[in-house]
Amino acid sequence: MPTQQLKNQLEDLQRILAETDQPLSAEERASLQQLADRIEARLLAREQETGTETDDTSLVDSVNLSIEHFYARHPTVAGTLQRVVQALSDMGI
Repeated sequence: MPTQQLKNQLEDLQRILAETDQPLSAEERASLQQLADRIEARLLAREQETGTETDDTSLVDSVNLSIEHFYARHPTVAGTLQRVVQALSDMGI
């Protein structure tokens, strides 16, 4: 179930990135896309159980930093990222 939650939150994040009415700068979009790519790669590695060593702490720290960055100006993005952190936590990451 936690894996599905993370997939759902990742889909929400991709939807936000695809929306043109979101007042995100090009730099913010690029940062969010890079973060979404890292989360997706971690999810795929977990599903395939590749045994590849990943720095989960770094990923969670990156998401938390993004939450801080987006909290005031983009609360919807920050809320989605908070749910991503919760899903990662539920997965033991």
